[in-house]
Amino acid sequence: MLLNIKNEVLVRLYLVSAGVLLASFVIWGRMYQLAVAQAEKWEAKADSLYIKWVDVHADRGNILADDGSLLATSLPFFDVHFDAKAEGLTDDVFEANIDSLAFLLSNYVDQQYTAGQYKFWLDSLRHLDAGVRGIRYVPIAKDVPYNKAMQIKNFPLFRLGRYKGGLIIEQKPKRERPFKMLAQRTIGYTREGALPVGLEGSFDHILGGSLGQQLMLRVPGDVYIPINDLAEIEPKAGSDIVTTLDINIQDVAEQSVLNACQTHNADHGCAIVMEVKTGAIRAMANVGRTPEGWWETYNYAVGERVEPGSMFKLASFMAMMEDGYLDGFEEKVPVYGGKVKIYDEELIDAEPHGMDTMTIAQVFAKSSNVGTATLVQKYYGKGKAAAFVDRIRNFGLDLPTNIELGGEDQPVIKTPGDEKNGWSGTTLPWMSIGYELLITPLQLLTFYNAVANDGRMMKPYLVQRIEQYGEAEKTFKPTIIKRSIASKKTIEKAKLLLREVVERGTASNIRSSNYSIAGKTGTAQLNYHKFKAQAGIRHQAGFCGFFPAENPVYSCIVVISEPQQGGYHGAEVAAPVFKAIADKCYAMKASLHVPINAGPAPKPKTNTLPAYDAGDKKELLAGLSWLGISTFHAPKNKENEEDDSKTRNWSTLLPQNDSLMLYDRAVSDKTLPSVVGMGLKDALYIVENRGCRVRVEGVGKVRTQSLAPGTRCGKNSICVLKLE
Repeated sequence: MLLNIKNEVLVRLYLVSAGVLLASFVIWGRMYQLAVAQAEKWEAKADSLYIKWVDVHADRGNILADDGSLLATSLPFFDVHFDAKAEGLTDDVFEANIDSLAFLLSNYVDQQYTAGQYKFWLDSLRHLDAGVRGIRYVPIAKDVPYNKAMQIKNFPLFRLGRYKGGLIIEQKPKRERPFKMLAQRTIGYTREGALPVGLEGSFDHILGGSLGQQLMLRVPGDVYIPINDLAEIEPKAGSDIVTTLDINIQDVAEQSVLNACQTHNADHGCAIVMEVKTGAIRAMANVGRTPEGWWETYNYAVGERVEPGSMFKLASFMAMMEDGYLDGFEEKVPVYGGKVKIYDEELIDAEPHGMDTMTIAQVFAKSSNVGTATLVQKYYGKGKAAAFVDRIRNFGLDLPTNIELGGEDQPVIKTPGDEKNGWSGTTLPWMSIGYELLITPLQLLTFYNAVANDGRMMKPYLVQRIEQYGEAEKTFKPTIIKRSIASKKTIEKAKLLLREVVERGTASNIRSSNYSIAGKTGTAQLNYHKFKAQAGIRHQAGFCGFFPAENPVYSCIVVISEPQQGGYHGAEVAAPVFKAIADKCYAMKASLHVPINAGPAPKPKTNTLPAYDAGDKKELLAGLSWLGISTFHAPKNKENEEDDSKTRNWSTLLPQNDSLMLYDRAVSDKTLPSVVGMGLKDALYIVENRGCRVRVEGVGKVRTQSLAPGTRCGKNSICVLKLE
């Protein structure tokens, strides 16, 4: 019985031992599998939970103006954090520095907290509960500039660095525009969750560079902090782009459009200045009304398709000239007193004139809607509308410019006979005066620029070069869209018509005496129905042209939408803006000025020559010789012929017609002579050598003397010389 019990106990013992041994083998096997065989797998899994790669953005490239001025750049700003659980931060070091650190934080970082409050806060971060070490990645300061970040870096405790002092500094570049609103929409932006805009958006792949990567550690609170101060994979800095914008022209364009919008209480406006020979955009200004005030919220110059109104008449007249219908400009055209009915629609001129007929030149210069539509209907109205539209398309007016900015739409030019696009019997005459078609200001300017450029159509462009550290990586050259949009004869006639508008037409108010302007006004109704009168009609005022007319350097378009006071016609709203921009361009560009020595030197007028200048003969002749002025010696006075010594040293200059005559002046050795016309040096020499004391009043040359010529000076004689 005892033996059986003993055996049963042993069996159970052996079974338990075997179970323990088997469990040990299983545990050790699993440990080997995890620690050795599957080590890489589980390490990667752990890293994925607590460590991750984060993209590091590169330094964004600059956007520069034509002269190298910064239009947009990235400035370094820093976020400062404190790691209260830094591995090397001991309690002794923390206690030794906390007072000084709290004092500096309260004085130089955030003065709304006292040093005591900062000390209590820092201490609570370090010791949340008794015996428990503190939390990590606590914000100290955000968006601080470089100099401020360096100052904080040298604070007590923080100067020990990241691992011993708990300081974490992260750089976050911030995009800045030194010229603020200048060309704001053209420069544009890139924002998370928003469509990219302007040059920033179009050249984001150039400006943004390539991303780097940095390891970040997950800490309690589901916050990631950088493991190292530097990125493990360094980002590549973005390249700079050099634009064609001229900041001076851009500034005057924006100010002029803004002033016009404010003066006329308009909704918005835009202006573009293009270099004729190259197509380079020198200014692109957009101003719109917002609840907060005037701002550049939309690029109307590129993205707003509108009916251009009378500015389109240039294309209509060029089409007729190109087809041989208009040989001269003196032919009389019926204008029916400024009002005509086409089918069931009434067409009227913008301004009443009461004339029954006008010459072709007058129709264009005075911007007669009736005259233009009558001519186009006469030559293209009987089944020839397609020929007119083909000409418009041959001028390139159906093409987008494909400028580097986004948001440009295709122009809308209707096809004759296509009822789907709204073609009707009145479409042709209304199209001829700039209605029933849609085109952007930039697209219309490109056409005008081609006329200014003798028919060669250039592609508008805003970026001329891509640079990296000042070295050109890629250069964009001017691009020709069409070598000739029309014959040379048509182009020359078109220029004459455009000059006539400014000389004797609707834009005569901007005629300049310094340089010549060629262009066309435009006044369009925005909510019209075939010009039927209705309440609350809104208008659009425009002017497009180029200068100097005889040798164009710049072309420019100005469009002001919905002016509500002070007029609404292109001549009174948009043309003055064009003139202000043109005046600035003319003043800044020396090559626009005619050199004063380009022609023969004009003969001097009597009133521009020195008059009654007197003094030492040798000095007078030396000065005139240096100035390149020749003189003629007048015959000697009879009274001085016998005594040449009285006149040989002194002379007087007198103008005669376009010449200077040099007269000898008699100066007696014994009596006081006349010193009128002399400088003070010569006058003092003569008067004091005759024994007189001199008192001087004023500056300049002697105009009067108190003692008459011929006076014998005594010991106490005083001669007062008044100079002017």
